[in-house]
Amino acid sequence: MCGIAGFCGNPVNWRENIEKMNRRMYHRGPDGGGVWASSDASVVLGHRRLSIVDLSENGAQPMRSASGRYVCVFNGEIYNYRRLRDKLLKEKKVTAFRGTSDTEVLVEAIEAYGVQETIRHCKGMFAIALFDDQTKRLTLIRDRIGEKPLYYGFVNGHFAFASDIASIRALDGFDNPVDEKVLQLYFIHGYIPAPYSVYKDICKLDAGCMLELDAPYREPRISAYWSVREAAVYGQAHPFQGSRQEAADELERLLKASIREQMVADVPVGAFLSAGIDSSTVVALMQAQSAQKVRSFTIGMDDPAYNEAVYAKEIARHLGTEHTELYITADDAREVIPKLAGIFGEPFADSSQIPTYLVSRMTREYVTVSLSGDGGDELFCGYTSYDSIGRIWGKMRRCPYGIRRLASSLLVGNPLIRNNQILQTKAYLLGAKSPEHLYELSNAQEASNLRIALETSAYPYKHNSYPYGALRDPQNSIMLMDMEVYHPDDILVKVDRAAMAVSLETRVPMLDKDVVEFAWTIPMAYKKQGTDGKLVLKDVLYRYVPREMMDRPKKGFSIPVTQWLREPGLRGWAESLLDDSLIRQQGILNADAVARIWRDFIENGNWRIQIWYILMFQSWMCGE
Repeated sequence: MCGIAGFCGNPVNWRENIEKMNRRMYHRGPDGGGVWASSDASVVLGHRRLSIVDLSENGAQPMRSASGRYVCVFNGEIYNYRRLRDKLLKEKKVTAFRGTSDTEVLVEAIEAYGVQETIRHCKGMFAIALFDDQTKRLTLIRDRIGEKPLYYGFVNGHFAFASDIASIRALDGFDNPVDEKVLQLYFIHGYIPAPYSVYKDICKLDAGCMLELDAPYREPRISAYWSVREAAVYGQAHPFQGSRQEAADELERLLKASIREQMVADVPVGAFLSAGIDSSTVVALMQAQSAQKVRSFTIGMDDPAYNEAVYAKEIARHLGTEHTELYITADDAREVIPKLAGIFGEPFADSSQIPTYLVSRMTREYVTVSLSGDGGDELFCGYTSYDSIGRIWGKMRRCPYGIRRLASSLLVGNPLIRNNQILQTKAYLLGAKSPEHLYELSNAQEASNLRIALETSAYPYKHNSYPYGALRDPQNSIMLMDMEVYHPDDILVKVDRAAMAVSLETRVPMLDKDVVEFAWTIPMAYKKQGTDGKLVLKDVLYRYVPREMMDRPKKGFSIPVTQWLREPGLRGWAESLLDDSLIRQQGILNADAVARIWRDFIENGNWRIQIWYILMFQSWMCGE
C-alpha cells in the first residue's frame, strides 16, 4: 500500500512540485519516498512507500525494469505475484530477481509480456503508473473493482495524476474550480461517483480501466480491460449447475485461496471483525489456515442499538483469535469529525467513516495489514433494499407504464400532497419504467425534492445509463448497480481513505476476481429465499461458527449521528457550518433550503440523511 503521483509536460520547478505531491500523501506511505524524471523532465513520477512485501531497498519505487525501458510507480498488491515470478523464471524471461517484491515482478512481467497480457494475469488491488521510455507513453491502470484510488486530469494545461486528490491540488498554480454539476449526484448519494471529482478537469479513473497518454500528453485514451457488468452478464448466462452445497464447497475453496494469498506479507496481518456474516467468514477462514492466532479487531458503543462488539467478542472466542476491542463515545466522534475533510480529500458523507477511521487507528497499533469483509452484501444479496425493490416492482408492474407515468406527473405536482412526504415519494416512484429505474428513482427522490445545490443540472452517470433488463432477475440487476457505483465509490473509498489516514493497508478477499466471477454464476435461490439473504455465504460460515451465534438482526457499521448532532458540542459545530451568511457568501448551496432542512430536524425531529451530506460538504469547503 502506497501513494503514487506524477505529471507531464511541466519541467519548470518539477522537483519542487513532485516533492510537494509526495508530502501531501505521506500518510499513505511513511516508510520511504522517491522521485524519477525522464531526461527532459517531460514525465515525472513520485512515490510514497508503506513497506509490506520486501522491506529492503530492493522494493523501493519508482522502479525501473532490468533493461531500463519501463519505469513504474505502484500502489497496492499483486496477490499472485509469486506464481507470476515462477512463470517468468521458468520461461527464462528473467534470469534472476534483485529482490522479492511484487513491484519488480510486475514491471518485469510487463517487459516480457506487455501491459495488456500482464494485467490480465494479475490478481490484486492496484493503481499503477507506467512509463515506457522507448515509446514515451504513460499508462495508468486501476484494479478491476476499484479498491485503489487514481485521480487524473489537467492543471494549467498540464496532465497530472495521484492517489490523493489533495496531491494534485498541491501543484503550483492549481485553481480548478468546484464542479457544481456533480453536486446533484453528491446530494443523492453522499459521494461523487466516478469518473467525476469535485473539481473541474479532474477525474477518477474508473475501475477496470486503463488510460494511455502519448507525447505531448494532451489527449488521454481510456479503455476497459475488465468489466463487472460483463462478468455479471456472462455469469448469469452460464449459471452454476451443481447443488447449493456444491456451490458452498466451491465458494469456500475460492475464498480460502483468496484469503491465503492475501495473508502473505512481511509485516503483521490482522482482520476487522464486526460480528456480521462477511467479516466473520473472512476471520474464520483466516484462522482455519493459520498456525498462529489471528489478530481480530472491533469497536463497540455503549448504546446497545448500535453495539455489536459483544457478539464479535463471542465469535472471536469461538474461533480462537487474539481479539482487541475499543468502545467509542460521542467525544471520540467529535475528535474525528474535523479531520474528515482532510482524510477524504473531497466531499464524502457515509457516516460510518467515523467508526471505520477509529477501528483502523486502533488496528494500526498492532498490525500493518488488515483484511476486511466488504463485498458480501453486493455479491450475495444481503441488503434489505434488494428485497423491497423487487416487492414494490412486483406490484407496480401490474399497471401499464403509460398510465403510471401520467399518474406520477399529475400527482407529483399536486399541492394537496406536496407536504405529505410518503405520498410524494409514492407519486414520484410511480414513474419508474423498470426495477432498475425504480432503484435509481428511490435514491434520487428526496435529494431532487430538497434542491440543496443552486446548480440544478447534473452529469449522466452509470445509474441513469444502466441498460434496463441487462440481467433478468431484478435483484441481480440492483446488486450489479451497487457493484458499479455504491461499492467502489462509497464502501471502498471509505475503507481506503480511513485506513490509509493511519498508514494501515486493508485487503478485501471477497473482491478477488475468481470469487466475484463465481458469485455471478450462483443462482438467486442459493443466495436469497424470502427476506433471508447471503444463504450460500452463510453455508460456508456455519461450517466454522454455530448458526445460533449469528442468528440476530443486522445492525451494520453505524453510529448514532442523529443523537450526537443534538448535543451541544456537535450541534455548535454543525450550526457554524450552516450559518446563513456563510452559505450565501459561498454561493454554491441554496441557503433557504439548507436552513429549512436543519430547522425541520432541530424543531420537529425530522432527520434526513442529506443533513450529514450538507455538513460534510461544508466541512470540506471550509477546510479547503
